Parts: sequence; C-alpha cells; structure tokens
Amino acid sequence: TWIGHSTFLVQLEGRNLLTDPIFTDRAAPVYFAGPRRITPPGLAVSQLPRIDIVLISHDHHDHLNLGSLRAITQKAAAAGEPEPLFLVPEGLGAWFRRRRFHRVEELRWWHTLDGAHAPELGALRVHGTPAQHWSQRFPWIVNRTHWCGFVVEGAGGRLFFPGDTGYSRDFLDIRDRLGAMSVSLLPIGAYEPRWFMAPMHTAPEDAVRIHRDLESKLSVAMHWGTFALTDEPFDEPPRLLAQALRDAQVRPEHFW
Repeated sequence: TWIGHSTFLVQLEGRNLLTDPIFTDRAAPVYFAGPRRITPPGLAVSQLPRIDIVLISHDHHDHLNLGSLRAITQKAAAAGEPEPLFLVPEGLGAWFRRRRFHRVEELRWWHTLDGAHAPELGALRVHGTPAQHWSQRFPWIVNRTHWCGFVVEGAGGRLFFPGDTGYSRDFLDIRDRLGAMSVSLLPIGAYEPRWFMAPMHTAPEDAVRIHRDLESKLSVAMHWGTFALTDEPFDEPPRLLAQALRDAQVRPEHFW
C-alpha cells in the first residue's frame, strides 16, 4: 500500500513493514516551515496494523521524520504491542537511541540480517544494498551517517526499496548478487534541474532502467505526488514514466 512519498505499508509472510514513514504536514525539522504536504497520507497512523519492522534509508527530513516515528511507537505502546524493529544505515543507530528508540539495528552495504540475529524478522532476510545518495540532517552536518537501500527476502520472493538514489551500476550488482526482484519500489520524482539532481535522484526514465537492471517482475513508483521538493511540475512524473515505459517497450502493468 503506497501511503505517500516514500512510505509504503508492506505485508509479507506475517510481518508488517513500513518504509521511510512520514505522516506529518511538513518534511522539515520544524512544524511551521519547510515543504508542505500537498496530498494527505493514504492511511493515517491510527489506521495502521501492528508494525513489526521500519526501514529507514537515510537521514533527510522527508525520509527520517521524528514525529511520525514517535506516533508509530506511541500507537504500539497504547495497544500493548512491542516497539517496531528499526533497520537503519550504518551510523544512524545513535540518533535513534538518543531519542529513546530501543530496538535498532544498523546495516552496512551488503550486510544481511535474519531471524537468528533479529527474531522480529521471523523467516525474512534483509540485505543492505548500495545507493548513490548522501546524508545531511542539518546544514553543518554532512555525510556523518551512511545511507542504503534494502532487499527484503522471503520464501515468496524479494522486495527492493532503495530510498533515494541516482542511477548507477549498483542495480546490476544487486541483481547479480541477490537475484531478480519480485517487487521494486522505485523513485520517479524530485529530479529537476537535472544538472544538479541527476547524481542523487532518479527521473522516470532512470527508474525504468533500474526496473530492467533488477529484472523486476513488478515495480511501483514512489517519491512523487506528496511534497513539491524540486522544479518539475507536480503531476509530471507519471506522464514521463508512461512515455519512458513506451520507449523501453515495458508493459505498463509491470510498472505501476
């Protein structure tokens, strides 16, 4: 279920996962300034099922949102449920522990967690994967923590979530190391101007290349239609995606 921006609810083999949850009105460190939400979340926090695992790809404010994380853990506590397991890039665990989140595991690129190390995963295995991006929580704190994508692997297949990324050959490496993807959640927005954004954010045509590199059976577009972060028209990404799919001769039912 696409909730908005890069936030998905994924239900897989008896586990409920959230990706980069943001439910607040602004993607910013304060409630009164910064990019404002244009479309509401597809689900409110109150409508979520029990959340077992939260994937955090990096520390930018539209992906790591403290208010949303606290709302999720408060809902769990009120229901008598355990705090979710937060899977985060290398170096970001200290940020969580300072804010009294207790169940945190860091992943390096190509590092794997399974149920033997983190029982919350059950039968799932989670792999940290490379991404071409950067980290910056505040203007004076740059690249102090890492960033990563994730492959969540179960008996039924593989789910890929890259967070934010530019296009690179990393996706060929991911396929070669871990196999073809069953479902890929791929960013298609926040790409203009290209001279500046191309190394860090994929445009729709880049997302189609990633879809093909991963040999993904199904891809789902994200990182558009929620916050106006960059220069492209708000409703342009799906139009360019449709054209890129035609150009690449990819059937539209394979990339929603």
